[in-house]
Amino acid sequence: MSTRPANDAPFWWYRETTSPRARAIAIALAPISAIYSAVATRRIAQSPSHNAKLPVICVGNFTAGGTGKTPLVRAICEHLRACGQTPIILSRGYGGHVKGPHKVDVTRDTARDVGDEPLLLARDTTVVISADRAVGARFIENMTPRPDVIIMDDGLQNPALAKDLTIAVVDRKRGIGNGRVIPSGPLRAPIAAQLARTDVIAVVTPPDAVNSANSVKDFVQNFEGFHGTFAELNIAPKGDTSWLNGAKVIAYAGIGAPERFFALIENLGGIITGRHAFSDHHVFTENEAELLLAIAAKHGATLVTTEKDAARLAGSLGQLRVLAEKSRTLSISTGLPENLKSVIRDAIEQHRSAAR
Repeated sequence: MSTRPANDAPFWWYRETTSPRARAIAIALAPISAIYSAVATRRIAQSPSHNAKLPVICVGNFTAGGTGKTPLVRAICEHLRACGQTPIILSRGYGGHVKGPHKVDVTRDTARDVGDEPLLLARDTTVVISADRAVGARFIENMTPRPDVIIMDDGLQNPALAKDLTIAVVDRKRGIGNGRVIPSGPLRAPIAAQLARTDVIAVVTPPDAVNSANSVKDFVQNFEGFHGTFAELNIAPKGDTSWLNGAKVIAYAGIGAPERFFALIENLGGIITGRHAFSDHHVFTENEAELLLAIAAKHGATLVTTEKDAARLAGSLGQLRVLAEKSRTLSISTGLPENLKSVIRDAIEQHRSAAR
């Protein structure tokens, strides 16, 4: 079975960023990054092609890879429902072949159709898939009954749809890496161009950074000129996790930062006898499922995976179905600090006031 290191991001992005080798690689890739930067900057600066009739809250990130965006999207939706609002999630459906607009059906759609994140999010909140965000917003506006708020999952750099509030999620441990643009670094566009279109920087503390001395204040120096709101979020396990304490575990994950997942298991008392990290959004094969099952049986260990991986396995057949049935899922969640709730409320009210 082919697994990868705990973090598949290029080492010069986040680790050893000051080493001569890392600097040499980043500099060698700079000409490509310059082209990427120019294209990304030009795209971000474009005027929106559609102003939605509903408030639009975008939750995105500055960098490639996992940052903790999905738990925040779920938390915002939960908060809005508690306030009497009906949120709907608009996603491009990364990893799926459906271009949309399409309303996700958890009883019929699979991750191959709509992507793993939309399928996971659709368990709690209605999700619409649309490769063209403006088209997706128009589709939502014509739904009956019509929702109250659009939560745009990812798309900070996407100019197609006007946003009332843009939240950028930053991993507290990894930050923005070496501060360079892809492929020299992890940034999707120059940080200045992204900051100019960001209202909130949500700093997420993953399980493997619980003892970090960094704080939100430490991030300010990386975002000079940013005059928006900083919010601090903590990722925590959801539900009863007592079954993990002292349990032998075979952990597997195909997410952006699987080391976070492994750290969380260990923080909860799980004894990892085998860890298997796959690429983000990995599509498991029958052979991989068979090997994971065999390893777990050999060690008398419990198979544990993430919600996203479980969503990707849903609806499978053969050994993949057996793997799904025999795996326990460790769920995570985050709460919303009061300052973020306030900013969200103000953005929604301002949109509605302007529409009157």
